[in-house]
This record gives sequence, C-alpha cells and structure tokens, in this order.
Amino acid sequence: MKSNYFLGSQTFEIRETDIPTPGPGQVVVKNMFCGVCGTDVHIYYGEPGSADVNPPVVLGHEYSGEVVAVGQGVTALLPGDHVTIDPNIYCGECEHCRNGKKQLCPSMQAVGVTRDGGFAQYSLVPAAQAFRLDPAVSFEAAAMAEPLACCLHGIDLAGIRPGQTVCVIGGGAIGLIMLQLAKLSGAARLILSEPNQKRREAALQLGADLAIDPTDPQSRQQAECAADVVIECVGNNPAVQSAFDFANKGAIIVLFSVPKVEAQFPLPLFDVYKKELTIRGSFVNPDTHARAVALINSSKVDFGPIITHRFPLAQLPEAIAAQQGSESIKVVVDCQA
Repeated sequence: MKSNYFLGSQTFEIRETDIPTPGPGQVVVKNMFCGVCGTDVHIYYGEPGSADVNPPVVLGHEYSGEVVAVGQGVTALLPGDHVTIDPNIYCGECEHCRNGKKQLCPSMQAVGVTRDGGFAQYSLVPAAQAFRLDPAVSFEAAAMAEPLACCLHGIDLAGIRPGQTVCVIGGGAIGLIMLQLAKLSGAARLILSEPNQKRREAALQLGADLAIDPTDPQSRQQAECAADVVIECVGNNPAVQSAFDFANKGAIIVLFSVPKVEAQFPLPLFDVYKKELTIRGSFVNPDTHARAVALINSSKVDFGPIITHRFPLAQLPEAIAAQQGSESIKVVVDCQA
C-alpha cells in the first residue's frame, strides 16, 4: 500500500508498506477521502497540533473509509462497513478524563497526528474510534465528520437559544459548518463576516441571512449587528476584534479557531465588564462524534458548497497549499487516487 509520510520541515515522502494486520480490538480501514485541516497546515509549518507530532508519521485525521479486516474481540463492526474515524484517544485515568473534561487530557493521542492516519491507502485504528455510516452517504461527506464533531462541541459551548442572533466570523469550512449548526439550533438571524466573496456566496446558499465584507465599512454598517452569540473561526487578531465589535450586551463569544501558539490579543476589559461578555474557548470533539455521524446520515448538514478541491494522495503538498489559498474552502485528498 502507499502511505504519504510527513518527515518534518515541510517534507512528505510516499512509501510502499504492507497493509496492516489488525490486532485485538483493532480494525483495518481502506481510506477513501481525507480532509486537509488547519491543524495539518500548522503541523506542516512546524507548529504544534492537538498533540505532539514526532515524524515520520502519516498525517490526516479527518477521514472516512471501509472496514476491510477486524481483529479479535471486535463485534460491532464487520468488513464492508463504511466508517468515519474519531481521531482522539484519551488516557481515561487523568483528573480531566475522570472529571468529564477528557478533551483536556495531557496524554491524548490522535490518529493522524501522533499515530499514522488518513493520508494513506489503509490505516490501522482502534475499533472504538470507528463509527459506522449509512452506506448511502458519500465518502467525501463522511470525511467531514471530525470537523463537524468539533463544531458541535463549539456549538454546545455557545449555548444558542431559539430566536437569537448569531454572527459567525470567517467563512471557511468551519465557519460554514457553524452557520448551519446555528441554524439547526434555532437562530432567528444568521450573519457571516468574511472578506472572500466566494465564501460569502456559499454562506448565503447555506442559509445566512446576511453575509458582509468586514473590510468594507458600508457592508459592515449594513449588518447593524448586535449578536447574542459570536463564533470566531479565523484565528487572527482582526477576526477576534470583530467578534468583540459584533457582540451585544450579555453575549457569548466562542473563540473556536486555532491561533498561532504565540498569538496575543489585547482584551477589551471595559467591554467585558460593561457588556457582561462571556468568552469561551473550544478544543477538539469530546463525545460529539456520534452526533456528527447522525447529522451526516440524516443529511442535515450540506457539504456540497464547502468541498471545493480534490487532490490525489501523492499531491499532498499541493493540497496543503490549496487549502491556504483564496479559491478553496475545503480541500480533500482522494486516498485511493
């Protein structure tokens, strides 16, 4: 089988390896599609991911595939099942795992980050990490289960109530998923702030009531935005500033994006005080993957306008470059091409 190994220093190498054999409690998955995540981009440039990366390793943690072999003791999955992978594996023993905050586990491992993942033709994963899909679901849509699961955790933290105004900052794949989840949560008015016209058009197609260009003062003024919930999905200071600007009194601000490690933002303390703002961070996807699969199986989230570019396995550097470009929204890799 072909595996595209990350060697560090912005370098990948295709290697021919044997298809793995499952041990007890494991399954072998024929990988079909794997999304390029912002975390992959961070890792590519030597920045930390959700967990420590020690090359050589096969990256890719947003993926779907078909079970081709099961190990001893695996009864919930069978060869031929279509699955998506929850990459995050927790120790189960630390204070965070034992107190309902396993996403904060200091010993967390992740398929496609600390162990070989989706950017290969096959992968070996614990059976507990594989979630069965409706076979009618496309493998491309199924590969979006992990980012959808992460967004569900952010939506839970946002605490949206029916009838509220929700503003999403950033119209990338995450922002467009958040937009749809906010709508499903009962938001009465949905506003997207995004400078890229293609992404604003996608937002309107997916249910936004208004999509504004934050770099255009006239467009921004049209929003007349006093949002009850603001979800920031960009990861730079202008986006964070927009989140505070758009927040109504008593608003919840969710800082969902993955910023650079050294990123700092001057907190507007008087605004926090006078407007009684609540600021929340959101990290990975604790116990939300099954809900993500249920939403995908029921076609409640539309990924059609979101997945814009596809690359074969050997063109992973090009896929990562495309994910950073203005023409793309979500880039996926065809693991069998």
